Amino acid sequence: MKAMTEQHLSIFRRHMVEVADIHFDLAGEEIGKNSLDSRVREAMLRVPRHLFVPAQLAGIAYHDGPLPIGFDKTISQPFIAALMLDLLGVRPGDRVLEVGTGLGYQAALLAELGARVWSVEIVEEFASEAGMRLLALGYANVSVRVGDGSRGWAEHAPFDRILVTAASPEPPDPLLDQLSAGGRLVGPLGGKDVQQLSVIDKGSEGEIEIREVLAVRFTQLETMA
Repeated sequence: MKAMTEQHLSIFRRHMVEVADIHFDLAGEEIGKNSLDSRVREAMLRVPRHLFVPAQLAGIAYHDGPLPIGFDKTISQPFIAALMLDLLGVRPGDRVLEVGTGLGYQAALLAELGARVWSVEIVEEFASEAGMRLLALGYANVSVRVGDGSRGWAEHAPFDRILVTAASPEPPDPLLDQLSAGGRLVGPLGGKDVQQLSVIDKGSEGEIEIREVLAVRFTQLETMA
């Protein structure tokens, strides 16, 4: 069998986004809209997801489902990745904190949306791999470090947007403290078995409003002692 070409991969990528479009239409009542944001859609068409999964899984990188990346972690289903970015509402120039880099796919999408990204990853091997992959693809507007994501990255706060890719019962206080007034955090809230993808908005006076969007299943947010 011949090796896949960039043309083949581009077709798979387009199909992945079309399937995400279908999910948006089917879950429109829960999400509050029936279509994926056009800027997020274009970002997903540009970012080579097959370069952000283990090499042996590159051939199925555009399937509609999560994939294992090691250390009992996964890269999220494309629809969930798209939904989180859509809900986050990233604007060009936004300062964005990502909690849970993985191998860097979501950080690449955030960069494509014009954000300046700081990403924290607790697994050292992931942070190293993600940093190399992002650098090789020219994403100079992303910084990655090893650390406890629940503590954020205070040196670069406040953040306009915070994306959390692991679940916790409540949003960690340091992340809320590092979120700017008028800012937004998107992430899963709940225990191991029951979670809701949630949008957390911070008002001008620091008030917090939480909106549950969709039932999801993420690994739990790990912390350092």
